[in-house]
Amino acid sequence: MDSSFLTHELLFFGGFLIFIALMLAIDLGLFSKKNEAISFKAAAIMSTVWVTFALIFYVILRIWGNELHNIQDFETLVAITEKHMHNIQLIPDDLAASLRIYNNNLALEYLTGYVVEYALSVDNIFVMVLIFSSFGVDPKYYHRVLVWGIMGALIFRFIFIFLGAALISRFDWILYVFGIFLVYTGIMMFIKRNEEETMDPQENKIVRFASKHFSVTPNFIGDHFFHNIDGKRFITPLFLVLLMIESTDIIFAVDSIPAIFSVTQDPYIVFFSNIFAILGLRSMFFLLVNVIHKFHYLKAGLAFLLVFIGAKMLLHTPLESIGFTTSHSLIVIVTILAGSIILSLLFPKKEPSKPAKK
Repeated sequence: MDSSFLTHELLFFGGFLIFIALMLAIDLGLFSKKNEAISFKAAAIMSTVWVTFALIFYVILRIWGNELHNIQDFETLVAITEKHMHNIQLIPDDLAASLRIYNNNLALEYLTGYVVEYALSVDNIFVMVLIFSSFGVDPKYYHRVLVWGIMGALIFRFIFIFLGAALISRFDWILYVFGIFLVYTGIMMFIKRNEEETMDPQENKIVRFASKHFSVTPNFIGDHFFHNIDGKRFITPLFLVLLMIESTDIIFAVDSIPAIFSVTQDPYIVFFSNIFAILGLRSMFFLLVNVIHKFHYLKAGLAFLLVFIGAKMLLHTPLESIGFTTSHSLIVIVTILAGSIILSLLFPKKEPSKPAKK
């Protein structure tokens, strides 16, 4: 069973990576032919495309999810269910019905993880906007930085997710550490939700480290990350921006990946949901960059979301005993996010009044 089990996982996973590589190539080809600011219309189209593919993958898991781990008999189904701690009730005398229950739950875990990751990505957009504005980056170069930023994010997410899964399988108490961390992060986010975020590139540790160990051109050189002057290799300020974006995503992943592990302990489902959300992040950035300030209650909503997810990790056993399922988690998560968006639109933030001219 072990060899076929691993073969099926690798085939399923390999097929997913090939599909993502093809779609990413098409996406980058559409967006990266020339340096120009991405229009709202183009961002809306690509956001719709990525969300549509994410939902199609949900349907695939719902129909063929058991193929991921090559589940063909009831014993294997029970073993996988226990291994990944799926909160479902199987029917011993009915394999077909049990597989439907498993597939439906697997797809729902994926969808819930996707919503969580996509929602938390919005907080990352706040920081990205701050980085671009603090460095004075021309909007027509945003997409080039985000292209390479997402490439790096895919690699780091792969490492973090499967390392996290290995740790959880070996030390299940780590889930409680994740839970405490998420509750703390959510509380701190709520406390600081109204603080004005500023960034001085000259004081940033990453910028200072790079400036100390590499020669940096004083100005941007178009869309180049590197530039040769008199035979000497320089990095440009745009490369510093890329380093900032990458470091931000690593910090962001420390919150978001444990959050999805609260939904499912299947590392493949964590990876699938994470990657679809990350791939949609770039188009969502261009979609929200000019309006994100209008959703001023979103920070509070994300704070409540992190606290809920952390509490769910800490209270997993008692919640399971009262019948709290993945469906309930999805309802709570969507309610929190929708509520914060609706409140932002119903009660817009008051702009500071300008002093009257004399």
